[in-house]
Amino acid sequence: MSVFAKQKKSRRTSRLRRHRSIRDKLAGTAARPRLVVYRSLKNIEGQVIDDDAGRTLVGLSTLHPDLRGFEAEGDNRKVEHAFAAGKMLAEKALQAGIDTVVFDRGGYKYHGRVKAFADGAREGGLKF
Repeated sequence: MSVFAKQKKSRRTSRLRRHRSIRDKLAGTAARPRLVVYRSLKNIEGQVIDDDAGRTLVGLSTLHPDLRGFEAEGDNRKVEHAFAAGKMLAEKALQAGIDTVVFDRGGYKYHGRVKAFADGAREGGLKF
């Protein structure tokens, strides 16, 4: 019986169940690491992880000093901030010699800030 079976269903436990299901199918290798996204209420962060070695290769959050003073031009500030974070993460990954990744949405629906982060990473040069 799974850990989630006896818990009261909440958004968090449902997301963690979806994330576990996704992680059973995805794995990052040295040749093609995993780009995982975490979304909080105010911020979003991404990490490029080599699951074989068990280490994070590149990581970035919207709390990064270069993104702290980010000014959005449109109405949806968080989505634009996530796009800029994805683009910056892709640039850091390319500098580290990573050009292809496996995208792990972390149990979140693929829309809004998660989609903007992925689109920013694609525009920055990462291939999914």
